[in-house]
This record gives sequence, structure tokens and C-alpha cells, in this order.
Amino acid sequence: MVEGKVLENKEEGVLKSLLHQPKSALAVAFSCVVAFMGIGLVDPILKSISEQLHATPAQTSLLFTSYMLVTGVVMLFTGFISSRIGAKMTLLIGLIIIIIFASLGGLSQSVGQLVGLRAGWGLGNALFISTALATIIAVSSGATEKAIIMYEAAMGLGMSVGPLVGGVLGSITWRAPFFGVAVLMAVGFVAIIMLLDPIPKPKVKSKFWGSLTALRHKGLLVTGLTALFYNFGFFTLLAYSPFLMVGYSAIQVGLVFFGWGLMLAISSVFVAPRLEEMWGTKLVMMGALAFFAIVLIIMGIGANHSTIISVCIVIAGFFQGINNTLITSAVMVVSPVERATASSAYSFIRFTGGAIAPWLAGSLAVWFNPHVTFYVAGLAVLIGIMILLVGRKALTALD
Repeated sequence: MVEGKVLENKEEGVLKSLLHQPKSALAVAFSCVVAFMGIGLVDPILKSISEQLHATPAQTSLLFTSYMLVTGVVMLFTGFISSRIGAKMTLLIGLIIIIIFASLGGLSQSVGQLVGLRAGWGLGNALFISTALATIIAVSSGATEKAIIMYEAAMGLGMSVGPLVGGVLGSITWRAPFFGVAVLMAVGFVAIIMLLDPIPKPKVKSKFWGSLTALRHKGLLVTGLTALFYNFGFFTLLAYSPFLMVGYSAIQVGLVFFGWGLMLAISSVFVAPRLEEMWGTKLVMMGALAFFAIVLIIMGIGANHSTIISVCIVIAGFFQGINNTLITSAVMVVSPVERATASSAYSFIRFTGGAIAPWLAGSLAVWFNPHVTFYVAGLAVLIGIMILLVGRKALTALD
């Protein structure tokens, strides 16, 4: 009974710490919400884009691939850039690029144009997201762990609201969500200009290849490779499952992914810290990955049933939220380098996995069938667990 009250008080403390942060941290977190909205925004409109621009599911999934690939590669150099021009300027440049390319995306006349403009969007996304994590840690009050929870909460909220906004605006026209993100990003731009004071540049400037050379550290490499295979499953679910929701309107697809994002946000903020305290980071990560792999395999079995796909998407969000928080925390704990550099290196590997998945998911469905798509995704997540097991000695800092 006493233990239950202690845990309840800790959950209340987490919520209060999120709400009682400096305005600068809240401004960056708001912009993070909108940035992550951009990832799931296109889910409800994938089928509409495919139909109206006469593209196959594999071609349409390249909207994710181009976005994630550019995001991942550019993240290698965000530490180098931000250490020279400052975190605030890096954030603002990233936001401007997103605003421009999101707006142009809404004017696209072909899927090829849209894929290219999503790549430009990924450039801005890389500059913003990688720098935002280090910025929130720098300006927030409290421990690093609480700052990371705040970042993951913003991610979960953005992931949940993005598909909902995409569904509502997409029911008007598939172009509307792109303009909607541009407007919201403009609000975030103004908020950061007004509320975020310039952050002192690090005394030691990050090297051009600093993020890549940081991966020589075994702990960072193990967590990064785990994230790569995990994100293969993550973005297979995100990019391909909408095509299996037969008969669903854009709003209905948006509502399903809203439920997914809501579960992701709740588990990342409230459940992950509690489980970590009870059983430790590594064990909980492996458990969350195992359950996520099982959900993906069930999606493979039930690929012809829209209801099974929808229910599994929402359930998957719960396990993904737990893993997102713990693996991000693990990166910051095990890495010996500057947080901005660690974040860039980890994000590079993570988003590379996310880039491969959408195209391969659609292609596997064409080459074989949709069942195989999710079986491969489940296998990828299981490989992530094996990497954690094999490399666990490099993660002793988590014990």
C-alpha cells in the first residue's frame, strides 16, 4: 500500500515537472510536438495521395523514405553546425526550412515532386529535432531524465495529434495538412524567437565527423543499432498499415493513429519510468521490444482484416512509447561524448532504419504479400533484442 502511494506520488511529480518548466523549454517542446506531427501527418492521406497522383503504395511510401533518409544523414552534422552558430539559430533555421518545404509540398503536382519536397522537409527536421533534445535538456529544470521524458511526451503528443490533424484536414483535400503544418511551425518559430534566450555555445566545438566517430563507443553503437532495427518495425507499421485499412476514411485512419499516439505518449511519460525503476532499463527495453515484435507478427497473420490491423496499431503504441523513452535515456547515459553529438549519432542510425522500412514494406507486399511485410518487421525487432543481449556488457552504465 505504501509502495503504491509512493509510485502514485512519483507519477504526479512527473506531471508537475512537465507543467512547471521554464517558458523556453515549453516553447521548444511545443515546436517538437509540431515537428513530430509532420511524421504521422501523412498516414491518413497516403491512400488519397496514391489515388489522386496515380502512384503505387511503394511509391507513396517513399514520402517517408526520403524524409527519414535525409533526416538521418543530416543529423550526423547537426552537432557540428549547432556548436558553431548556436542552438537557437540552428532551431530557427530548421523551422524555416520545414515551413518552406511543407508549404511547397501542398502545391505538388506529382508524387515525385512530393517525395523530393519531403526530403527538403527532412533537412529542416534534422536540424530541429536533434538540436531540440539537447536544448530541452539544457534549459529545463530538474534532472536529465525528466527533460528526456518531456521530449518524449512532446514526441508522443505530436505523433498522436499529427494523424488526427492529417485526417481532419485530409478529408477536405490531401494538400491541406501540409499547409496546416507550415502554419503551426510558424507559430513555433515565433515562440522560440520570443521565449528562448541564446544558449552559450560549447567551449569545445564538435568536429565535422564527430557524430560518426562517436559511434566507436560500444555503448552508443549498441543502443544505436538496437534503435535501427526497432525503427524498421516502427516505420513499417506507420507507413504501410494505412493501406491495409480497407474502407476507412481519412478521418477514421487518423483516429486509429490518434489512439496509437495517445498510448505512446501515456506509456512514455508514466509507464516507462515506473517499469524502469522496478526492473531496470535493459530488461524493460527487451520486454517492450519483444511484445512489439509479437504485435507485428499478429499484424502479419491478420493482414487481411482491417479490424485486427487497427487494434494492433493502438496496442503497439503502448510498447513503442516505453521503448522510446528508455532507449533515448540509455543513449544519454552510456555515451561519453557531448549530448548534442550523442543525440546526432544515435538519431543518424535510428532514422536510417526508419528510411529503409517504408519502401521495403511496400515492395515486400508486391513481391510476396502483406503478411510477409509484417513478419519481416517483427524479425527486425527481434534482431534488435539480440543486439541488446550480445552487447549488454557495453551498457553497464545502465545498471
